[in-house]
Amino acid sequence: MDDLKQILARPIQLAEQVIKWSDEAYTFRQECMELKAKVERLAGLLRQAARADLYERPARRIFDDTEKALDKAMALVDKCRAHGVVRRVFTIIPAGSFKKMAYQLDNSIGDLSWLLRVSSSASDDDDFDAHIGLPPIAQNEPILFLIWEQIAVLYTGNLDARADAAASLVSLARDNDRYSKLIIEEDGVPPLLRLVKEGKLEGQENAALAIGLLGRDPECVEQMVHAGACTAFAKVLKEGPMKVQAMVAWAVSELAANHPKCQDAFAQHNVIRFLVGHLAFETVQEHSKYAVTSSKMSLHSVVMDKKNSTRRAFVPDLMDAGHPNGHLSQSKNEMQHLVQSTMVAKPNGSSVKGIGSNGGVVSSKQHNSSLSGTTTKGREFEDPETKAYMKANAAKALWHLAKGNAAICKSITESRALLCFAVLLEKGEGDVQYNSAMALMEICSVAEQNSDLRRSAFKPTSPAARAVVDQLLRVVDKAEYDDLLIPCIISLGCLSRTFRATETRIIGPLVKLLDEREADVSREAALSLTKFACTENYLHVDHSKAIISAGGAKHLVQLVYFSEQVVQLAALTLVCYIAHNVPDSEELAQAEILTVLEWASKQAFMIQDQLIENLLPEAKIRLELYQSRGAKGYH
Repeated sequence: MDDLKQILARPIQLAEQVIKWSDEAYTFRQECMELKAKVERLAGLLRQAARADLYERPARRIFDDTEKALDKAMALVDKCRAHGVVRRVFTIIPAGSFKKMAYQLDNSIGDLSWLLRVSSSASDDDDFDAHIGLPPIAQNEPILFLIWEQIAVLYTGNLDARADAAASLVSLARDNDRYSKLIIEEDGVPPLLRLVKEGKLEGQENAALAIGLLGRDPECVEQMVHAGACTAFAKVLKEGPMKVQAMVAWAVSELAANHPKCQDAFAQHNVIRFLVGHLAFETVQEHSKYAVTSSKMSLHSVVMDKKNSTRRAFVPDLMDAGHPNGHLSQSKNEMQHLVQSTMVAKPNGSSVKGIGSNGGVVSSKQHNSSLSGTTTKGREFEDPETKAYMKANAAKALWHLAKGNAAICKSITESRALLCFAVLLEKGEGDVQYNSAMALMEICSVAEQNSDLRRSAFKPTSPAARAVVDQLLRVVDKAEYDDLLIPCIISLGCLSRTFRATETRIIGPLVKLLDEREADVSREAALSLTKFACTENYLHVDHSKAIISAGGAKHLVQLVYFSEQVVQLAALTLVCYIAHNVPDSEELAQAEILTVLEWASKQAFMIQDQLIENLLPEAKIRLELYQSRGAKGYH
């Protein structure tokens, strides 16, 4: 604002000079007096602006245009002064110059009047709803004037006015990307973030929604992060109203989805911690990673204490793992047992509430806010829809924050978030369930590439990891074509290197999906099974035998011959790995896999695939070595 006052100094000086020289006019005196009247009014508005609290972006442009108009007015008036007979004779002033100059001064007066009115109306309850009018500077771009008006209110208005202005910006940001960029360019983000932290409930929600809508590309997100979005969001997630926290969680998910590089910035401001706290609220008891009081027993210690007594429930005898139906029938009881075993004992004996339809699973009457770092007082009295919305958006934010980020995935898996996701995948509904599945998929995808994360988060003896696998397998085994199926298929494939050789219950349900009518399901099942059978997997031979035993060969033959191209390529890749790993298999001979490979080697689009080009020749050679005679016998 001090810069604006310095900028105003020269226009005010110019106005005074024009007024003085107008009095000295020798020619066109009447016209100079008319200009003088306009400049006097303009000088009064400039002095008023110097005392006002103004919105800087339009103010700079208006002051700049006003200064240019006064420069021209001074040059015009100067020509009318008494400079001697010779100069007067040779000075030519076009007839339309004064009319044009008057028009420019009127525009400057209109612009300054609008700037002062929009600033005063922003803080005036009675006049706020009055239409301010379109300033001359915005005639060529009316939408800019509307954006300026709303941002000016955000800077100087009362809380109710600012809430309405934020709602207006939400409507503009929804319209198109250009409006969003204009809002950001015209400094709309800082007052929105201030409203997120300081406003009333409606204003905070509107401001958070606007921020989420504005973050449509990496450049926009980067500007918002630099403007303090992480700090503002962390403050709300720690202690704001739940409705606002839910909207902020959604905004975090939007920014992280559109610019993954902001993930670490949010993590540095403890956003991961707060989101996991919201996810765990009424799902499982608060997570051990964030416990700060020694008087409370942590979940981790409870799980460890009960580990020996519950091992049979959590980790069935691996020799029985080959019976998926028997194991899945115990899944529900195991999950309930796991959740109950992670609850901290209630000193007052308060009862545990039943499972709700809103995705909140385990609810207790007492919650210790120190455990999660978030304020939990009163949250249990929120309506079920708000709780479900909060949980869904917390899961969505964690999904996008975890994507491709090993450090954040490690932070999430070291908390009780894995268990929360498993519970919500089983008991949640709608977006809560879907976002949990997607978050697990992203974490599993990172774990596939990161051995440290894989070993720490998904070791077979981990109860939480076991619960996750049980729920992924439950969805896959049910095989309903919904939004959950494909993320769960992908997750199981990503975890392929965490399963022991005797853990054959995973293979069967995936093989059944090869016979699925939906092409994308068959393709993802083939891709996941490929991760079991590929040579990078230490147990690729055992897994390949399990795929064959589950009837995979006949399904794969059908897919290679008759499916869509993308499915054919995925199925053929899997066939090549299996043929390479167990070329002496009688089932492969009966399915005439060698004939399939010979046919595939003649299909141009198949051999153009780089991976198949490398795998197919070796697979054929190995099959010919073991099965050439057998294959001929089946013709």
